[in-house]
Parts: sequence; structure tokens; C-alpha cells
Amino acid sequence: MAKEEEFINNRRAGKRPKLTQKTKDQERESICNGHNNQWDLEENQYLHNNNNNNNNKFYYPQPVLAPSSIVVCDALEADYPIIYVNTSFEIFTGYRANEALGRNCRFLQYMDPHAQRRHPLVDPVMVSEMRRCLEEAVQFEGELLNFKKDGTPLVNRLRLQPIHADDGTITHVIGIQIFSEAKVNLNHVSYPVYKEKCDHQFDCADDDHPTKDGGDFCGILQLSDEVLAHNILSRLTPRDVASIGSVCRRIYQLTKNELVRKMVCQNLWGREVIGNLELMTKKLGWVRLARELTTLEAVRWRKFTVGGAVEPSRCNFSACAAGNRLVLFGGEGVDMQPMDDTFVLNLDAEHPEWRRVSVKSSPPGRWGHTLSCLNGSWLVVFGGCGKQGLLNDVFVIDLDAKQPTWTEIPGGSTPPVPRSWHSSCTIDGSKLVVSGGCSDSGVLLSDTHLLDLMTNTPAWREIPTSWAPPSRLGHSLTVYGKTNIFMFGGLVKSGQLRLRSGEAYTIDIGNDNPRWRQLECGAHAGGGTQGGVVPPPRLDHVAVSMPCGRIIIFGGSIAGLHSSSQIFLIDPSEEKPSWRIINVPGQPPKFAWGHSTCVVGGTRVLVLGGHTGEEWILNELHELCLASKHDSDF
Repeated sequence: MAKEEEFINNRRAGKRPKLTQKTKDQERESICNGHNNQWDLEENQYLHNNNNNNNNKFYYPQPVLAPSSIVVCDALEADYPIIYVNTSFEIFTGYRANEALGRNCRFLQYMDPHAQRRHPLVDPVMVSEMRRCLEEAVQFEGELLNFKKDGTPLVNRLRLQPIHADDGTITHVIGIQIFSEAKVNLNHVSYPVYKEKCDHQFDCADDDHPTKDGGDFCGILQLSDEVLAHNILSRLTPRDVASIGSVCRRIYQLTKNELVRKMVCQNLWGREVIGNLELMTKKLGWVRLARELTTLEAVRWRKFTVGGAVEPSRCNFSACAAGNRLVLFGGEGVDMQPMDDTFVLNLDAEHPEWRRVSVKSSPPGRWGHTLSCLNGSWLVVFGGCGKQGLLNDVFVIDLDAKQPTWTEIPGGSTPPVPRSWHSSCTIDGSKLVVSGGCSDSGVLLSDTHLLDLMTNTPAWREIPTSWAPPSRLGHSLTVYGKTNIFMFGGLVKSGQLRLRSGEAYTIDIGNDNPRWRQLECGAHAGGGTQGGVVPPPRLDHVAVSMPCGRIIIFGGSIAGLHSSSQIFLIDPSEEKPSWRIINVPGQPPKFAWGHSTCVVGGTRVLVLGGHTGEEWILNELHELCLASKHDSDF
């Protein structure tokens, strides 16, 4: 902290290191020619080193390589006033230091020095995200449309890094800005901008649209488009946004805007989900994607074949998705041989095929384990049954590393007891949650443990609850709403018996005092559904959390003559959750197991080995598509 304050205080005092004899004009010429001066290089090195001193194992900030503008803001003052800008800032923006000091950086979003509001082409989603990061004191990275003093548009690749005092207080925010030419049509706005004159407002109050007090114009429609979009519409659900579009033509146009719909989805579903859906929006757009995920109008099954082979053959492996790659680890080979190899299927390839990953070292072979994706290319494996019995070890791997290597993570002094056929999930891209399973003595377990893999010394801790669901194996854990977990089904101990379960439970891991709660789920009797039907009890089934927070259940081992391909839907966040049956066209798999089903991008559910009931043949995949893949699909 002392070095950070010395750095900032020296800059505020105008002190420069004696590193070069360049004159100011030569320095400016150097910047214009695309080279940083020595002082800026020192700043970049300082900020790069500062960012690399965090404890994040899975994020590696990229060094600043292009000429950078540096801005320092005072976080202890209201509205984060600028207290320092470097020469690059003056060169690229056209604003002198004395014109910027004491102001919030948002003036760069105005097209000219006398403008009273940001330009309509500035992405309000990015502005909202930047505001959120500042409020939560976390790093921000993104691109914003900015303007030079003469009105020339620029793309600002911005990184904001909060600086902490010893007591944890945020004292300053350092901004690294890399400017480049913006190729935008300034005559085209991102959403309609209406003047606040009565003759323009008359358009919005035509026909039978609501007005106030027998002709006085409705107050909400006197707000600017930016306020309506950012402060009102963005806080509604996709379904409500679609409904409110019938108020008038102006509101209708706003609700059809892509940026508004993206804000709606991000506020409701979260940043991580939106990041996974970005690829889909390039093909469908946020308006259509939000509609399809809300109404499930495009859901369907399809079957396709891939190349390559997973050899030796196996079953009881565990698979998950890392981006658009399916990853398979371990499994039970011939004569119950535990396998320790890793295979990847790249769905982005023109002709996807299974290939074995060459790793430097592997965890001990196992089956009945869990494999989960942490963040991007990072995967974590836990537990299972190996040659020497049950396991409780944790290994992680980065698939994008030059030489992928499984690394064992010490879990502290109180790890969970060794187990298999448990269930696990990940929260916040860094926390592994493990629940239930079967111990070495054959006893079913009911405990829940959490391991935060982002800390310097990860250590398991059992989640203390006053009550827990009955002991079970083969159940599912599904995350919804950031920190909420939905448990369903499994083989449950009931007295001296072990029976399949159809019960559902929830817990909020983010709560200071987390508690399990059993859901009293009824059957939805609305139109288009089969009234009075709830999911039959099952284990080893598939549970998928959709981007909108609803959860679908299908497959598994089911008693009686029920179809395993029948899909059930529930929203656990509702006050009185109820099950619905979704009728899905296409060719469903005959069998589907939770440990061999992957969710890709939030809109694709891929079932491996769904033909024979055992996963020996992995070249035929069944895909449950929750949204259209191409416009031609309709």
C-alpha cells in the first residue's frame, strides 16, 4: 500500500522520474507515432505488476502493450473526480489536464464539451456494468464509445482498478485507457431519441393509449429514452418487457431495442450467463433469444454423429462442458478397471471428433466421480471409486495451458469423507460444492461441503445447517440465481429401505445462515400441459438450469413404465413452485444420465450414449436445443 500511495502522491504533485531527456514536444511526437514515453511505460509496468499480485488462480490480466492513457480518480470524493491525467490522455482526447481535473470521466461520453447527456450510441449496458463494478469495488474491463474534444468518436478499451488502503477502504481508482479509431455512423442511434416537446410527445399518446386526468400527458412518457430504458425497462422481466410494449409506439420501439433487451437479461440472469449467451445473440439477437428462452417455443431434440473414439470403451465416466468443448474424464472400463484418461470433443470444429488430451500427469483412475467446469477452460474432479477404494481428492486442470496438467489441490485438514455417486456443482466459477453420496462402508451420506479454489490455501468447510435432507446418492445439484442450489431425486434412505425419491430441496449458499428447505411442488394445470403430473421418483437423472433460472429434469433410472425422455420444468424461485411437462418434438434419447450429459452455452443440452442405456458408444449424440441455432431453423 505504501508504494501505491507514493506512486499516486508523486503523480498528483507532478513529479516525474528522471528517465529520459526528451522534451515535451518530443514526448508528444512519440505518443502520436504509437510509442509510449518512459513515464507511461513505468506506469504500465506498475499497473501490470499490481494486477498480477492478486490471488486469482484462473484469471490472468493481459499486459498493456499499446500507448495508454492513465487517469487517477479520487474514490473518497463524491462522483470520483479526476485528480491526474497523463500526457497520453491529453493527446488522444484533445482535453488539457486543467479541463479534466475535478470532473467525472463520463464527460468523454459526450460528443461535444457543451453537451448535457451522453451520446445515444454509448452502450448503456457497459455504463451500467462499470457503475456496478465501482459500487462493488471490483475491477472493470470493457469497451466504451468516447469522443475527443472536437467530436471525433473513439473506442476506449478501459480497465478500472480500485486501490485499497490498509483498512480495506477504496482510496483511488486507476483507469487505463487504450484509444483507437471508432468506425461508427453518428447519424444512427442505438434506440429512439425523442425531443421533449409536446408535438413529438403527441405521437406517444395517440389513439386509446393512457393519459392522465382527462387529457394531461402521462408523466412517465415525459422521461427521456435513456431513463426509460436504463432505469425502468431494464429492471423488468423479459415477459413483462414484451407486455409493456403495447402501451404505445415509443415504448414498443424501446422494448425492441437490442441493448435494452440485453440489459433486461443481464439484470435478471447475471453477467456469467450473458457471457455464455453472447455467441447465440450474434445469430438471433437478444429480443428473439429472450423470447425463445422464456416461451420455449423453439425447443426440440436432434441427433447427430461425431468422429473419433473414446478408447478403451467405458461407462460411469463423468463429462461436462468447457465453453464449446465437451470434456470426459475417467470411467469404468472392462472388468471394472478405473480409467484415468481425458478426452475432448470440440463442437466448434467443422467435423467434431473425440481426441485424447495429452496431459503431463493424471489423477488416479476412477469412476462414480464428478467433473465440473470452474471458469472457462478450468475443470475440477472430485471423489469416486479407484483401485484402492473410495476417494476424496481434488484435481484441477486448465485445458488451454500449453501443457495441460492435472494438479492436486490440498483441501486442508477436514476434507469430506471418501465417497462415490455423490453430486457436485460450482458457484461463482470458483467454489466447488459437494453433497451426499455413498461412503466406503456403504452408508448413504447427507452432508454438504464447500471448497473455495480461489484462495491461497483452499480448505474444505462443511456447510452447517440445522436440518438436512435425508441421506442419498445419485441425486442432482443445480445452481440457479447465483448462489441458490436445487436438489432433486436420488436413492434415499427411508428407514431400513432405500427408495427412489421425487422430492426437491433448495438452499442459499450465499446466506449467512444457509438452511435446506423442502419445496412443496404441485402440478401445473395450465393450458398445453398435462395436469396432475409430477416427475416420477428417479436417480442418476439429468437436471439443467436454464438461463432464466428455471430447471428441467429428465432421464435417469425410473421405477415402473414411465418414459425417461419426458421433460419436466420447474421454477424454484416461485412462491408456490409447480411442475410442468414440456412436449418436445424431434428424436429424444432412449436413456439419459446426469454424469454423461453436458450443458453448452446455456442453450444446448448434449446427451452422450443415449441409445443403449450404457455409455459404451459415444459417437452418437442427442441434443436438446433450447433456442434456434440459425434463422433458417424457423
